[in-house]
Amino acid sequence: MSHPAASPHEADDAVLDDVVTSLVQIEAAISALEAERFRQLARAHAVAAGRSVHRPRSVQEREIALRSIAAEVGVALRWHDRTAQRRITEAGALVEDFPATVTALDEAKITARHAEVIREVGEPLLEPESRQEFERRVLTRAERDTVAGTRAFAQAVAQELEPRSITERHDDEVDRRRVWVDDDIGRPAIDPTHAHPPGGLGAIRAEVSVVIPVLTAVGASERGAMLDGCAPVDADTARHLFAEAPGWERLLTDPVTGVVLGVDRYRPTPAMRRFVRLRDVHCRFPGCRQPARRCEIDHNLAHATGGPTTLCNLACLCKRHHVLKTETPWTAAQQSGGSIVWTSPLGRRTTDPPERRVAFAPDPDPHPDPDPPPF
Repeated sequence: MSHPAASPHEADDAVLDDVVTSLVQIEAAISALEAERFRQLARAHAVAAGRSVHRPRSVQEREIALRSIAAEVGVALRWHDRTAQRRITEAGALVEDFPATVTALDEAKITARHAEVIREVGEPLLEPESRQEFERRVLTRAERDTVAGTRAFAQAVAQELEPRSITERHDDEVDRRRVWVDDDIGRPAIDPTHAHPPGGLGAIRAEVSVVIPVLTAVGASERGAMLDGCAPVDADTARHLFAEAPGWERLLTDPVTGVVLGVDRYRPTPAMRRFVRLRDVHCRFPGCRQPARRCEIDHNLAHATGGPTTLCNLACLCKRHHVLKTETPWTAAQQSGGSIVWTSPLGRRTTDPPERRVAFAPDPDPHPDPDPPPF
């Protein structure tokens, strides 16, 4: 007894049913992996928080540990380290403040985007009881609604659980609003003199030579300096000049006779700075695209430890990554071709090559005409 062949429509339905079933299984596996990723990022946040206890002096110093760990994670995962820092911080808040949400994600009841909405909308609720009630109610909705629907519901619940009324919050914001004006006096606006070629005010250049003993420069001595070898300068003024100088050279002298034995320059010349910026294009930390014009010129091997002021030891680093390299065990070693090998505190290495600015394409014709051109 023969059976009628399945229609094309029925065959398509069978394929689609298999597709949907497979996608549900895939999403469940992804949700479990997302939950585990949040937990691992939260572990990194806990390590950074523990290390920050030893850097209590300023906000920047407390953040250095997190920056270094974020860079470690970012380089390994090919994330920008700012992205890594943000995700580590958010994961720490999610795992600590909304544990039921992480469990629901692990069980594939919600997606990672649902979890992010719960953390983002519920974070302003500071009272633990309010936050727990918020999480319980929003999770029930998130298990059956889209991300957009969950966000709208979560915002309504957060407003309901907020202990202060909307009027009180509005009044507080009105009281805190301010208007201020900063005066920027003394800097030529039409023809600035800083970092511009000669012309008009830019043609005015003053060059002063002040010899400052190294112990005076670092504050270990009050011995004075000498202006052009003839006029004494007090220690405080010398240190101020030293800090503000656009360039300075180190003089190595004989400790007995005072004869100069060697000279080297700390700050690169304008031509060197121009070359480095054109070569690097952007910050040379892996993944960073901060334009070179906004970066600082860094000695890969620190000048204080013997690093020369040469093109093969200079590179553009943005303020964030310059501080990271200076304040943490991250190191940079430049190769002869301009590539920089970065070594993380864990000993992991990654290479950042310089941008290719000029490319040559081969002749597409494998058999060019041997006859000379008619000219």
